[in-house]
Amino acid sequence: MYLNCHSFHSLRYGTIPVAELIPLAKSCGVTAMALTDINTVTGIYEFYKACSEAGIKAIVGMELHQENRLHYIALAKNRAGLGEINRLRTQHNLAGTVLPLAAPDFINVAVIYPIENIPEVLRDFEYIGIRPEELSLLIRPEWQSKLDKMVVLRPVTFRDRTEYNLHRILRAIDLNTLGSKLDPSDYCAPGEVMIPESELIATYAMYPVIIENTRKLMDGCHFEYEFKVPRNKKHYTAGRDTDLQLLSRLAQQGMVKRYGAVNSAAQQRVEKELKVIHELEFSGYFLITWDIIRYSNSMGFLHIGRGSGANSIIAYCLGITDICPLELDLYFERFLNLNRKSPPDFDIDWSWKERDTILEYIFTRYGREHVAFCGTNVEFKYKSIFRELGKVFGRPKEELDKLSGTSMDQHDKNEIVRQIHKYGMMMEKYPNQRSMHSCGIIISEDPITDFTALEMPPKGFPIVQFDMHVAEEIGFEKFDILSQRGIGHIDDAAKLVKKNRGIDVNIRDTSISKDEATCNEYLGRGNTIGCFYIESPAMRGLLRRLKCNNYKVLVAASSIIRPGVAQSGMMKEYIFRHNYPDKFEYFHPVFEEQLGETYGIMVYQEDVIKIALHYGGLPAADGDILRRAMSGKGRSKEALQRVKDHFFECCALQGHPEQLSTEIYRQIESFAGYSFCKAHSASYAVESYQSLYLKVHYPIEFMVAVINNQGGFYRTEVYVHEARMSGAIIYNPCINKSGIETTLYGKEVYLGFMHLQGLNAEVARKIVEEREAMGDYTSLEDFINRITIGIEGLQLLIYIGALRCTGKNKNELLVTARRIMLRFRPENRHPQLLPEPVKQYRLPELRRSPFEDAFDEIELLGFPVSVTPFNLLKTAYRGDVMARDLVQHHKKQVRMLAYLVSRKHVPTKMGAMYFGTWIDANGEFFDTAHFTGSLKEYPFKGGGCYLLLGTVEVDYHFPTITISKMEKMPFIPDPRYREGEVESGRTQEKLREDVSMTNREPYPQEQEINLPRFKMGTAK
Repeated sequence: MYLNCHSFHSLRYGTIPVAELIPLAKSCGVTAMALTDINTVTGIYEFYKACSEAGIKAIVGMELHQENRLHYIALAKNRAGLGEINRLRTQHNLAGTVLPLAAPDFINVAVIYPIENIPEVLRDFEYIGIRPEELSLLIRPEWQSKLDKMVVLRPVTFRDRTEYNLHRILRAIDLNTLGSKLDPSDYCAPGEVMIPESELIATYAMYPVIIENTRKLMDGCHFEYEFKVPRNKKHYTAGRDTDLQLLSRLAQQGMVKRYGAVNSAAQQRVEKELKVIHELEFSGYFLITWDIIRYSNSMGFLHIGRGSGANSIIAYCLGITDICPLELDLYFERFLNLNRKSPPDFDIDWSWKERDTILEYIFTRYGREHVAFCGTNVEFKYKSIFRELGKVFGRPKEELDKLSGTSMDQHDKNEIVRQIHKYGMMMEKYPNQRSMHSCGIIISEDPITDFTALEMPPKGFPIVQFDMHVAEEIGFEKFDILSQRGIGHIDDAAKLVKKNRGIDVNIRDTSISKDEATCNEYLGRGNTIGCFYIESPAMRGLLRRLKCNNYKVLVAASSIIRPGVAQSGMMKEYIFRHNYPDKFEYFHPVFEEQLGETYGIMVYQEDVIKIALHYGGLPAADGDILRRAMSGKGRSKEALQRVKDHFFECCALQGHPEQLSTEIYRQIESFAGYSFCKAHSASYAVESYQSLYLKVHYPIEFMVAVINNQGGFYRTEVYVHEARMSGAIIYNPCINKSGIETTLYGKEVYLGFMHLQGLNAEVARKIVEEREAMGDYTSLEDFINRITIGIEGLQLLIYIGALRCTGKNKNELLVTARRIMLRFRPENRHPQLLPEPVKQYRLPELRRSPFEDAFDEIELLGFPVSVTPFNLLKTAYRGDVMARDLVQHHKKQVRMLAYLVSRKHVPTKMGAMYFGTWIDANGEFFDTAHFTGSLKEYPFKGGGCYLLLGTVEVDYHFPTITISKMEKMPFIPDPRYREGEVESGRTQEKLREDVSMTNREPYPQEQEINLPRFKMGTAK
């Protein structure tokens, strides 16, 4: 009898999770029910599956609204009917058109109108929904004649009074209004709860025809869905066999190119993989991916294929990846095997500048009816929950800031805050809005609207109404089309080298960069600022601790930096064993046999599976559960607990010491959701080498490319510093030299207009376009005549020195600009065939302090260019020790003067601590540790230069200073102001620092882990 049930996927309206709606129905004796969320089918597959398991007939549909008004409820009679509903909703979602009050001519859909919106004539598939409170109207003759078209309409939106209040709160959030200002039409009736079906039938007892109509309608709906049936586009060519023929031919051609004409190991691996791919019917998936890569190559784009797909030699031969699985002993079975329950996907990265072109190709090539992005359900989060609830309850802004910015135990304890807490806890994990998956693309065999309605987010590509987990459940495997700035760094750097030096660098040929001698020297020194994945302070420290000097160690480093390896203590143990390979014993012979390359330490996901299978004796199916847990794709606690129990049972049967088995499973458990497969680490390592090769051999071009791709781990200032340290001469923006992006002429680097805080983007674009079309600007007057700009923008350009090419200093330019702009009329701006000579005025000598420019730069760019921050300090002191000498001062106290680059927050059991990264007066980087005690008395005070006092600790070749005291150092008075002391302090506050926060539980201390370095007991 329930034809109109809402779940919490009726965003900011329904309050019942799908998983909790079915048990509720079961307890009320419901045998058939319909899920009709507002304008969405997000929950229908979870609903159908749960209903089937509970023995309830599932009917699916949609409640169609326009601007908070219910038009009608549409119920799918079958899967074809679902497609009709989806196409209707999609049409209006994508076009942004108004939904008519009447339904279209559906074929496989039943429509229920509310009593307020009944058409004059009802078609065969149309009904009138009568709510219990509307039954009294039926005594009238005009309604009696329509009884044969009436059905029971008892909407379900919430479960109890508390959830009714929550529903009203959600409506207020949706409408962005105070709860007290809601109109009754904004929220549902207080009776929209599920009651026992027998009670509901009794309510309509006087009108048995309505009950009978309802039963007939429900009996006529037969939606069924078969899960786990592949729904992706099946074939690239005409069919399965021709797909295999094409894939085999391409693989053979690629194998010869990669390995030469004769290589038996490669040939055997290719044949083995082709057999599995064909048997699992994945030839089409490989070929579609190859086709996308082929198009990318035709456009001259650089791509990186990574993830578990790099385990495949077919992917390597097709050019999808650049990782040789034979070189690294990568297992194809980690990517695709006959026992694996879910098919894999390829992860492919492009430059953020080129990704949309790739997406456009995919949508065009495979048809917009068959391609869409995966959706995601964005949940209410802590900050947003309390801020939104505070607004509903009418709290002032200061209180909203406190509610959203502090922990619950710091909130006031008044009644309103208690209510906010109560409903906030209920809303946690509720979906708030749908958004686009960052990279997942579905390419479907059948039209995607057969399965879901589509929505159009601001980014311009349609999305399905379910997430990647539902997509996989119903048979879709996504293509991950990603973007990252690291590829932009590499691609743009190679293009700059060609333009600036006339040298073609085939950076796609990874053999020139991987394990290149000078690159390995840079790796061992941690000289990797700007390089993909290996530039963060933590990674640079790890590279120095390992004295990393080859590809395989870099592959391992890319994985052990991950939280799973770090928190288990295995990262520290790996570092020890790498440095002292003769001072440890393998836990067990299996560890030496399976993990000899990584000193018996589990580093990759494959290592965990190897130990689970070879030490624990677990079956392959349990290994797959572990794999999914480690990759974050399957987090079933029950399944993991079964694996754990089985692991210990198997270990006991094999006679392994319990203490050893317990320690090994502790290590296994730490990997869940936080580790890389070896192929993924290898992909990252190759890209890191490509970046590093360009940094080593073409440092200025590389740093300009990093700057133009808007940086990486650090802010622009750090990369400008690296460019200068590499020999570049850095100039402020110039109207005759700069582009929107930073430009390079030999070794001269002109910062781009994009870095000027406050300059209108359209003005910047026009400056460049006009110069390219009509030549350089010859004077201030010429510039004003050619560019539409106000006095504020003009002054900004003068202050940064962008008009220094006119030969006049800033003060002269400012006086002249104000004189011209005072009388200038935009309508007089026009190109002059014979421009009149500019009247010259004799101005008094206008002197400037050499430091005025530096303060201007800080204000407009965020950092000084003409001098270093050290030049602006009051003190001439530059420290007792410099960064390059720290390794010689182990356990000694040092005083240093340094400029703050970044700090990373780390939670510990004693409280928060920070790791700092600094530049000394010579421009070299070093690192510090700031523990809770010293931070309380000597906290960070924003960007700038600090005097540091601390003790040097050299940990495996890597020095860190443990800070006991520090203080920010003052700048000289700002010469631009009379009250220089005050103003220079304000300017100094504009200097930035990079701060990264860590939201996790504190890692256990080394003594708490007590990771064994020698054998534990005797294995039988």
